[in-house]
Amino acid sequence: MPSASLVFQSVVLGVLLGGLYALLAAGLTLYFGVMRVVMIAHSAFLILAAYLAWYAHRETGIDPLLTLFVTVPLFFAAGVAMQRLLLTRLRPATLTMMSVLLTFSVALVIEGLLGYAFSGTQRRIRLGYSSASIEFFGARVAVVKLIAFGMAALALLGLYVLMKHSRFGQALRATIQHREAAQLLGIDTDRIAGYGFGLGLATAAVGGTALSLDTTIYPSLHWHWIGPLMAIIVVGGLGSVPGAAIAAMTLGMLQSLLQLELSTTWAQTVFYVALFATLAVRPQGFFGGRLAQRF
Repeated sequence: MPSASLVFQSVVLGVLLGGLYALLAAGLTLYFGVMRVVMIAHSAFLILAAYLAWYAHRETGIDPLLTLFVTVPLFFAAGVAMQRLLLTRLRPATLTMMSVLLTFSVALVIEGLLGYAFSGTQRRIRLGYSSASIEFFGARVAVVKLIAFGMAALALLGLYVLMKHSRFGQALRATIQHREAAQLLGIDTDRIAGYGFGLGLATAAVGGTALSLDTTIYPSLHWHWIGPLMAIIVVGGLGSVPGAAIAAMTLGMLQSLLQLELSTTWAQTVFYVALFATLAVRPQGFFGGRLAQRF
């Protein structure tokens, strides 16, 4: 039986991991909300951002956090271009299904390019503070995990403020909630959808940089992430950013607690159990509905 201190430390680590899950799930939710697109390549862009942070650090020695000034606008522009050049060419009647195939292909291309450029060798960033930790009510927490959580929290806060307190955010929420009604109000939903897609990809840039601080990366790592992220947005309610955040924090803590008794691989099954339970009991998700309308 694990001790109380060990359980508490697992809860703390689960919250920190849940923050990163929440940020990435918010990006997936934006894709689906603005265009009904299932973005399989989201986690591939996550690993691409991690590689860019690693490469910049290897070549110049700069802190990976500084790469955000390049990767965030770069990924935003890539998201807008991807929406306008690829996704708008798909027929609306089959958009969701065909987006799975299209973005799956994009994920394979990114994985192949990373493998060609950097081989399949595992890479890891070594920083001066990589081994540093602090004590939090008896739990030892790595500084890099706190930094990653802080990055995710700040990005989610910025996304919340943008969505709630800007004209663009109001237009984006209107497009997510009812695209046809938004068009009747004079909103250019195609342009808004492109910017929403860019925002979603920008979350991958932040998440990938955060991931690079504490994780060994390799080109096919993105397959390890996409399943849990898809489960999170289904449990949280498709199109609900707050729901995705709640589901991410809850499942992140459960995963961390299960790791006390099971291996990391088996602990990840909590996402798939939650996914199957949601589809069986409440297919629209447990945290959608009115909660989604409040974002």
